[in-house]
Amino acid sequence: MCRWFAYISPEEPCLLSDVLLNPANAISKQCSEHYLPLLLPHGEEHELDDSKDALLKMRNSLLNMDGLGVAWYTKAAESYMKGVEGQRPALYKSQSPPISDFNFRNLCGNTETYCLFAHIRATSGSVVTQVNSHPFVFGRHVFMHNGAISDFSKIRRDMTDLFSYDAYCNVLGSTDSEHAAALYITNLTNHGAKGTWEKEYPINEMMSAMNKTIVQIMELQRKQLGDKAAPNSLNFCVTDGKKMVATRFRNHATQQPPSLYWSEFAGRTLNQKFPGHPDGTDKVNEVATKSTDEKIGKHTIIASEPTTYDDSEWHLISRNCALTVDEKGTETEVPLEYDSKLNAVDPNYP
Repeated sequence: MCRWFAYISPEEPCLLSDVLLNPANAISKQCSEHYLPLLLPHGEEHELDDSKDALLKMRNSLLNMDGLGVAWYTKAAESYMKGVEGQRPALYKSQSPPISDFNFRNLCGNTETYCLFAHIRATSGSVVTQVNSHPFVFGRHVFMHNGAISDFSKIRRDMTDLFSYDAYCNVLGSTDSEHAAALYITNLTNHGAKGTWEKEYPINEMMSAMNKTIVQIMELQRKQLGDKAAPNSLNFCVTDGKKMVATRFRNHATQQPPSLYWSEFAGRTLNQKFPGHPDGTDKVNEVATKSTDEKIGKHTIIASEPTTYDDSEWHLISRNCALTVDEKGTETEVPLEYDSKLNAVDPNYP
């Protein structure tokens, strides 16, 4: 499946190369290599092939080589455009994998931001093209997804009927993920026109819109497919540049959703200004400009895989829960609410 990485902070920017390129398990290197503490044992005797979880093996055997995308927030437009206040997302997408994208690597080396989304794609069936790469931008709001909406082609028409007119027009590609993004922005703005996408909304409203989006997808599947509906993997993430909501969700009675971790400490280990190294205590950061007793600003990282090898820096988001991050950087794990009757049976991994 895909992999994604998100960073947000009210006070501490990150350099894109520090978090996306330099670590041994940076997202740019997760095309084929994976690190999943608390889900998959590690060591010479415990590799992916040794896992007894067939679904886990399937998800992590795929190559994430079907495109990349990065969205980062900047205040540049505020200085030039009337009516624009605060940060807005800049977007870069490519069909190339990150390890061979020259432009991506150079962009990362000289760009900093307080809010960042990065995504590498393994297609679930839709065509490999730039518009199908995540993230997806709706005004000041950015959305990305790891997983799949099951039988998407069978509910796609009904799903678009729920969109606002402008959200429908903003869907440029053919992925299930971009359609989920359009449904989310419709719910967040109460079917508002394009101008409402430039507004900020309270974190509880972002959370409510996300939960509603997930339930609507399952209800459409139940309506169209009945008991033949299959489980979804819906690791969604959305931000407005100041706040963030991420979900780790699968509507199955026992199966785990795809991996999703968060950290309030790893940003210091990743930031080359500070002593320490993301690849282990035996590594030396020779370019650090800060002392060991200097503190880094409040920040949160949410990622499909940890990007430092200190397991103690990372928390696995609980099954079928969301993590919210408010404008002050306070993280809260919240259970997603839905009727258990919408759980589905997986015909491939019973």
